[in-house]
Amino acid sequence: MILTGSEIHRQVEKGRITIDPFHVRQLNPNSYNFRLGNMLKVYVNDVLDPRRPQATRDIPLDDTGHTLEPDRIYLGHTAEVLGSDHYVPIVKGRSSSARLGLFVHVTADLIDIGSHGQSTLQLFAVQRVRVYPGMLIGQITFWVPEGPINLYNGKYQASRGPVPSLIYRDFMGSSNGAGVDHAE
Repeated sequence: MILTGSEIHRQVEKGRITIDPFHVRQLNPNSYNFRLGNMLKVYVNDVLDPRRPQATRDIPLDDTGHTLEPDRIYLGHTAEVLGSDHYVPIVKGRSSSARLGLFVHVTADLIDIGSHGQSTLQLFAVQRVRVYPGMLIGQITFWVPEGPINLYNGKYQASRGPVPSLIYRDFMGSSNGAGVDHAE
């Protein structure tokens, strides 16, 4: 079951959903529009090895924005701190962003219940597109879980700004990747 916009508002007021800062004008019938934060990261290497930490370069965003190039992943972040210990948040691109050929998340749309922080966005542009800090770039929905709740306490908890992949940690202490925590 998905929460309506008015129920999202009510749950924010009750402290059961975190959206900080929260602006009523960003509510939709069953979602909340989030804004792009003020920093992007790009990977430096042409080939990314999941067994190694990846070098990145920061791209601060200001009012002039930044043009995203095709064939490159940009890590951005939500301006808002998002999360819930009671509902499962899911992030999506807004149709307005999609109509520009901008993917806001490549595959990772699920935020685990119990995760709180600025969400890292995996931005991919089909063609060159300019982005600006504070632009309404995506939306978040909240879903009612069924069954026992185990709160997230993983490697991306309390993220601030764009966080590069930490998948290399899954390989630590194992030559074949055994013991990987697939929940992260």
